This record gives sequence, C-alpha cells and structure tokens, in this order.
Amino acid sequence: MTPLAYADILRPAAKRNALAYDIVMVLAGSFVLALASQLAVRLPFSPVPVTAQTLAVLLVGATLGAKRGSLAVIAYLTQGAAGLPVFAGGLSGVAYMAGPTGGYLAGFVMAAYVTGFCAEKGWDRNVVSTIMAMALGNIAIYLIGITWLSVYVGAGNAFYTGLYPFVIGDILKLLVAAAILPAGWKLIGKYRK
Repeated sequence: MTPLAYADILRPAAKRNALAYDIVMVLAGSFVLALASQLAVRLPFSPVPVTAQTLAVLLVGATLGAKRGSLAVIAYLTQGAAGLPVFAGGLSGVAYMAGPTGGYLAGFVMAAYVTGFCAEKGWDRNVVSTIMAMALGNIAIYLIGITWLSVYVGAGNAFYTGLYPFVIGDILKLLVAAAILPAGWKLIGKYRK
C-alpha cells in the first residue's frame, strides 16, 4: 500500500464528496493555524513573536499532505490579508504580512508542502524520519523568514532576532510532532487489522 497522509484515510472515493472533504480539511487546517498564532509572546529584542504556529504548520502539512497542507496555509494567509485577526496577537492585514515577519508567513506555505510531501512518502511513520521531515519544514521557514527579516534588521541581526532565540523552542516542537505522528500511525494500524 502506498503511504498516505492522515487526511487520506477518511477521504471519500466519490469525486464530489472528496472535493467537499478537501475543502473542509483545508479550512480546518487554516483555523488550527489561526488558533496557534494566538498563543503569542512578544520578545523585547525581536520583531518575531514566539508562537505555536511552527508546530501547527508542520502538523497541518503532515496530516493533510502537501497540497491540502499548503492550501490550508494559503487560506490562513488569505484570511489575514482580508482583515480577519488570525495573525499573532490578533493582528491582520497586508501591511502586517509585508512587515518583518512576512517571510516567516511565506515560509509556512513551503514548510507545509515539504512536510506534507514527506508524510505522503511515509516519513511520518517513525520518529527518526519524522524528525527529518519536521527539520526540513523548519529550514524552509527559516530560509525565507530570515532572508525577509534581514531587509528590516540587517543580515547579521536577522540571525540574532529571528533564529537563535527560537531554535530551542522549535526543537521542542519538532520533538512533540515526532512523538505524535508515528504514535498515531501505530494506533491506526491496531484498529485497521
């Protein structure tokens, strides 16, 4: 059997029902991201807040798969651009998205796609490969996020304000995801027999 993302397990076979299911999954993923962004702590030395967003992005990508996961992030960004208070601390708007944290928001799309792609290839079935998939997702976030942040604070300061303070927290989030995803597959395997 070809590995699937979690969301593929319950996906209906009929095209019409499958499309409705996919839309609901994408919107649900966007709401998870909106909720995770509200758990925000502002650091006095950084324009980048500490949130649960990275964990949510990685889990949404892995559970929904590459396409639905990245579409969920795009839906989340669209909601924020339209003025819904979905960004960290209840903020919204295109101006916020173009600000110092805009690169991280854009990186979320790539991270969800990467982790979703890895999950569809079965990387979320054991702890080691799940850690690798989540690390790749984090790298995508940081590559785009730090590059964009450097426009505002300079290249050297971007690492001090947009990477170093977050590494330990992101490692912890990565380990949480690495514990949850393979355990879920083991549980599903027990009930599918």
